[in-house]
Amino acid sequence: MLMDGFDRGVVPLIGLAMLALAFVAFVLALVAREDAYRAAGKQTKTFWLVILGITVLVDFFLGMLFLQIAGLVATIVFFVDVRPALKQVSGGGRRRGGSSSDGPYGPYNGGR
Repeated sequence: MLMDGFDRGVVPLIGLAMLALAFVAFVLALVAREDAYRAAGKQTKTFWLVILGITVLVDFFLGMLFLQIAGLVATIVFFVDVRPALKQVSGGGRRRGGSSSDGPYGPYNGGR
């Protein structure tokens, strides 16, 4: 009885979370520039779109656990390795305005 509730409640929520994560990764891969992938030394944009697109389709339609786990690994690799490299290459990782020594009320001058 407990396992039946787990199979009907928790497992679908985990599947939905994996689908949402894969979809967000697919959209982020889609909006990134093609040359940023090459400049970052990563696989091509087409490669990541195919891998993440297949992951979204598997998570949405098939629901096969082995393929879902493989897609989850690919999604995690995209978020942990590829996305930060793309942001660094395209200049998205820097703060806008001010320097790193700025405080909430202006620059910190070391007590001067």
